[in-house]
Amino acid sequence: MAKKRKKTNKNNWFIRVRGSYLPNNYLGWLTYVPYLAYLLFSLWAGYKYTNSLSMAVLYIVPNFVAAGVIMSYIASKKS
Repeated sequence: MAKKRKKTNKNNWFIRVRGSYLPNNYLGWLTYVPYLAYLLFSLWAGYKYTNSLSMAVLYIVPNFVAAGVIMSYIASKKS
């Protein structure tokens, strides 16, 4: 028996695609704006305020992981 596909709803902000989420309407795209701003800020702060490459990596990686988890959680609730 074939699996039934979920119908996409225009009210959903995101659609699930292979374990990830893609924006479905403008609200989904607008959610990415503060997310990308935070990622760019953490890159800038990691390079500006650390003294070595290893300290920059120790600052940037946890911020990227935390931002990814939070964004995935928001997308799962809004899809």
